[in-house]
Amino acid sequence: MTSLRQRLTRALDARTYKGVDLGPHEIEIQRDLRVPMDDGVELLADLIRPVGGGDPDMPTVLIRGPYGRRGPLAGSARALAYEGFTVLFQSCRGTWGSAGTFTPQIDDQRDGIATHRWVRRQPWFTGTLVTYGQSYMGFTQWAVAGKLQRDDPAIAPDALVLITTMPDFGAITWDNGALALRNALGWSRMMHRMRRGGLALIGIAFPDPKLDKAFGVLPLSKGDSAATGEPIHWYQDWIEHEDLGDEYWTQQSHTASVPDVTAPIYMITGWYDIFLPWQLRNYAQLAAVGRAPRLTIGPWGHTSRGMAAPAHTETIEFYREHFAADASTRAAPVRAYLTGADEWHDLPSWPPADSVVQDWFPSADGGLTTDAATTGVTRYTYDPNDPTPAIGGPSLLPKTEPVDNAEHEKRSDVAVFRGEPLTDSLTLAGEPVARIRFRSSAPSYDVFVRITDVHPDGRSMTVCDAIRRIGSIGTTATDPEPDADGFREVEVRLWPTFHRFAAGHRVGIQISSGAHPRYARNPGSGEPASFAQDIVTGRQEISHEGPRASRIALPVWSA
Repeated sequence: MTSLRQRLTRALDARTYKGVDLGPHEIEIQRDLRVPMDDGVELLADLIRPVGGGDPDMPTVLIRGPYGRRGPLAGSARALAYEGFTVLFQSCRGTWGSAGTFTPQIDDQRDGIATHRWVRRQPWFTGTLVTYGQSYMGFTQWAVAGKLQRDDPAIAPDALVLITTMPDFGAITWDNGALALRNALGWSRMMHRMRRGGLALIGIAFPDPKLDKAFGVLPLSKGDSAATGEPIHWYQDWIEHEDLGDEYWTQQSHTASVPDVTAPIYMITGWYDIFLPWQLRNYAQLAAVGRAPRLTIGPWGHTSRGMAAPAHTETIEFYREHFAADASTRAAPVRAYLTGADEWHDLPSWPPADSVVQDWFPSADGGLTTDAATTGVTRYTYDPNDPTPAIGGPSLLPKTEPVDNAEHEKRSDVAVFRGEPLTDSLTLAGEPVARIRFRSSAPSYDVFVRITDVHPDGRSMTVCDAIRRIGSIGTTATDPEPDADGFREVEVRLWPTFHRFAAGHRVGIQISSGAHPRYARNPGSGEPASFAQDIVTGRQEISHEGPRASRIALPVWSA
């Protein structure tokens, strides 16, 4: 007989997972199992199982994360159990009752390996072990998968489901040299509140005036105290280590071990997710060694509700295909949503093999053309005391869908270039790369590039963008050399996109020197971020002259 607790839990999960038909099983939860780590620290985990036992063909699912094991955030774990899976959901070291100190990313490899070993010894283990999870719960999968495959394949995961994630959080924290301030400080504020029992989603899902004020604090090392009233030890580490080549970051990067993973992988992401470029590069790493994952890319951001239902349904299909010999329901390995056309496409790989690179050239008169014969210089001034604001873009905020840039592009510190109305539709499929010939009077500066879809009614809707910093501690090794005129060719690899510009629309490019507080404003001095607070105004110049004139390579898909 179904208990009142089970009925209430199912009702809550049905609300959390709108659009998902929860499986036929009732579930039972054994809370606070103590899992010993190699150093004696015990981490807590909940065992979530179907009442009376689940499907014997299905694997045991391991989820490891720092966000708690109860309530809506653990809904995906319970949803798997309703389908007949045995699920162990463990809290990372120093979170939600697990002993030790929480230091993001640092302990997840050793703790994950110890947990894999422990799970396989338990009487409820079903014989195969898979890993699952989104964001940080994806990082914990990458932390162990490649190393175990090399060093102890008998306990390596038998499959991975990786949702909006990546194996190297340093690369997004210092994104091409620029601190992803809104994510880094906002997430740190959230975790700080969570560890103290506060409402965790303030600053992420709900307004937080204190956090908004902290975004403007210089030096950056004072931002955590401004937001929380005290320093946060990992945030201090992040600000102190701008160079991704530092051992602090390399010890927690698992990108190099991605090609070592031989288990089947399913990746789910969205065009507006904070991890998108890196996740698709991980896909490319595996494709290069002949093990391309299954991939779905939808019209989603990091926390889009619309992603939950398809991610759940397709995860079940993926598991059943590999462990119960069910027939595949996929028409092709890659399923991608074409923005601008609102269409799903089935593709053999990503990016499509028949995408062709086409150079477009911004001109001093504000035009944008495929004709390389451009001339002149575009100038604007960047003032860190009035930093160019962020308008939309991937973030941890609930809404990251494209926004209208029309008003933003009226700012004097935003250079705007637009092509002529298209006579035929134009589809981009891949990773655009801007090469901007740039000169600044400031020792350090940022180059922010955004592609927009300019509608006939004047709306200038975001397609994709990216930033690149020059002249900082973290970019010294990769900064391009200036030419005889002091211009540097700054390469900016934009977010991948799959977008159709309709006939009559125009391709728009905007170039500026910031997107605050999505990225921390560049003070301009080139001093270390931990103490930089002197402001240097930059007089910026974009060159349209000569054989190396500024341009953007667009991956044009003709299919």
